[in-house]
Amino acid sequence: MRILGIETSCDETAATVVENGTKILSNVVATSAEMHAKTGGVIPEQAARQQVKSIIPVIQEALGTRKLGISKGKLLPSPYSLVPDIDAIAVTVGPGLIGSLLVGVETAKTLAYLWKKPLVPVNHLVAHIYANWLNGQPEFPVLALVVSGGHTDLVLMHDHGNLKWIGGTRDDAAGEAFDKCARILGLPYPGGPAIAAAAANFQFPSSNFQLKLFPRPIIKEDNYDWSFSGLKTAVLRETQKSSFQHPSLASSISPQTSKLAAEVQEAIVDSLVVKTVRAIQKLKPKSFLLAGGVAANRRLREKFADEIKSKKLKCSFHVPDTKLCTDNATYIASCAHFNFKPLPWQKISANPELTIMGEV
Repeated sequence: MRILGIETSCDETAATVVENGTKILSNVVATSAEMHAKTGGVIPEQAARQQVKSIIPVIQEALGTRKLGISKGKLLPSPYSLVPDIDAIAVTVGPGLIGSLLVGVETAKTLAYLWKKPLVPVNHLVAHIYANWLNGQPEFPVLALVVSGGHTDLVLMHDHGNLKWIGGTRDDAAGEAFDKCARILGLPYPGGPAIAAAAANFQFPSSNFQLKLFPRPIIKEDNYDWSFSGLKTAVLRETQKSSFQHPSLASSISPQTSKLAAEVQEAIVDSLVVKTVRAIQKLKPKSFLLAGGVAANRRLREKFADEIKSKKLKCSFHVPDTKLCTDNATYIASCAHFNFKPLPWQKISANPELTIMGEV
């Protein structure tokens, strides 16, 4: 089964063709990150306007350059003029920015109507998990941690479509904490990669030096919840000290900023790893899956791998290729394949408030 996936939940405009939920035939992403970097974050109206411009060309390219041997790598003249060799369409319906979601949802509904193809609504948060099926075959039961700019959720999956919410953030998401802390430190948007890059430049003064400056809230509580709002406050207070030199006043990122970036990253990573490993030890899944934009963080991936190995946990560790962690349409199509529940196009609508356990 070949599925055309469409993703427009935030600032990316993406389309893909995926075969049988595991084989990527095309993967096209038009990003407006450079535009949002100038304002230090995503402005919803600007994101949606850019997506209106990008959606048709992106779909054209995804269909025209796919490895199906019918278009010889050329763009199709119009997404309406030729019914493509696909079996269904999948589209993100939520959560996300309402203006952005509407661009993808209404486009998908139109194409489903014109091409007479089944249309599958997809929960973006659940779909993130399926990036792991694009480079492996996790064995159930699965424990999955979804960490992104707006969400931090831990779920147990006994099978496709059978999810149980285990825990999540009580306030800010891990990705939001990265972005806000980066802004406080004077680092550019997006904050996660900026903090990771700055942290990589930190020179440890000794082999036994530990990054323990900032708090790991509720890390000792007997649950699988997180809280990151206090971390932002702690970082702000640290930068308000007279000794802190803002990067905008320096020609390059100072050793002080690199150290604070490393401290922020370690605090977030520690919080995520400690509680998730505790859940693995108690729930004993056969596979642990890391997913979401924050899953691209190298330190997070390394620490999970180290902890699972050192504690001799009997579960396989799966994490997607970094390019599949951030928003794209491949996991939208994969999720639709393994959870194939098409609806009439008239009954599909955008839902920006959708949760990971919400019905699409």
